[in-house]
Amino acid sequence: MSDTKKRSGGRLPKLAARQVHAASAGDHGDGGGLILRVRADSAIWVFRYTAPSARRREMGLGIAPRQSVAQAGASLTGARELADKVRKLLSGGVDPLDERDRTRQAAAEAEAAAKAERARETWTLARCARDYHERVIERTRTPKHAAQWISSLENHIPAAIWHAPIADVKAPELLAALSSVTPHEHARNLKGETVPETVRRIRQRIDAVFEDAVFHERAATNPAAAIRRKMTEGSKRERKGKLAALAYAEAPAFAQRLRAAEGTAARTLEFAILTAARTSEAIYAEWREVDLDAATWTVPGERMKAGEDHVVYLSARAVEILRGQIGHDARLIFPSTMREGEPQSNMAMLAVLDRLGMRERTTVHGLCRATFSTWANETGAARSDAVEACLAHKESDRIRASYNRADFATERRDLLAKWAEFRARPAAPVIALSARAA
Repeated sequence: MSDTKKRSGGRLPKLAARQVHAASAGDHGDGGGLILRVRADSAIWVFRYTAPSARRREMGLGIAPRQSVAQAGASLTGARELADKVRKLLSGGVDPLDERDRTRQAAAEAEAAAKAERARETWTLARCARDYHERVIERTRTPKHAAQWISSLENHIPAAIWHAPIADVKAPELLAALSSVTPHEHARNLKGETVPETVRRIRQRIDAVFEDAVFHERAATNPAAAIRRKMTEGSKRERKGKLAALAYAEAPAFAQRLRAAEGTAARTLEFAILTAARTSEAIYAEWREVDLDAATWTVPGERMKAGEDHVVYLSARAVEILRGQIGHDARLIFPSTMREGEPQSNMAMLAVLDRLGMRERTTVHGLCRATFSTWANETGAARSDAVEACLAHKESDRIRASYNRADFATERRDLLAKWAEFRARPAAPVIALSARAA
């Protein structure tokens, strides 16, 4: 059998190049199932066959260019070669249309996989964090807090993780990275909080980034959420549950010694005690936050644990301390004495306790907050809600918090004034100052 006859499936081809060029509207068979189909000004090649399933089917083989005899001849040759490939599939029991669909599906899946891989490599943890920072943090926080938010991640997340595809970051390596945060890095970048506080804050921010990435299908899991419990396991502070604090009966005697101590750090510690403030709230206090005439200090939300502005009602002694600091620095109330224009180290107040021989008996946090809280609650100096408001504790009961909008301004001002009066006493008798008894 000749090659020409083989190509046509056992039949001699019927079409010549000139016939393809001049063909009118209709179907023109070339033999062996190959057909030239002309419709108006268009022409296509079609292969008609019986599938292995016994169904009669047609498969398009493409457009048939035929503007010239030469072009028509080339088109005819190409169509016959395609028809030969289709016949080979049929001889092997394969339906060519099904095979074409499978090939297209495989190509589409390969392209989708390649696209996903490109996206995976493009959406690094760094890019996702900056994208979330731009869309959410910059629009909802102050410029200063927004800048600190992203810099805390850039300065503490190792480059190998920071620039890795976010979908590839695993919980164990993220935990190891956060466990490597040091006091030196912390003191430079995160305002003198303790290292555990630094790590928790970074984990919370990374958690938000991963949660956003999962939502946008850039990552499948959130390893920052997975390591939350692991970060507290084995923590001495977490197991103990509280920090050492001075018994409030000893507060007046200590207040006299502290008032006699010289130096900015001593005044910072005294002010923090009088206002029940956290370390970072006090050492970063700025003049723009206080109103001496109204005797108020408004700590911005960016420096508060709960993330909300907190108004502190100042006692007479607290205002006196502030007035004594006027002229030391144009911006900071309690500036460093070693580095002009910079805040004190978070160790400055601890050094005061050391000088006064109290470091083994109390922490700064315990002295400023736990001692105050114990005194206020045990003596009945004010309602518990007012005490919690002075401490800027976030309401744990969300439903109650949604209805409780009172800021207890009068009670808080009165409570801090009573605290200052109690500390100013020459002795420390435990006298109930119950508002309820009054």
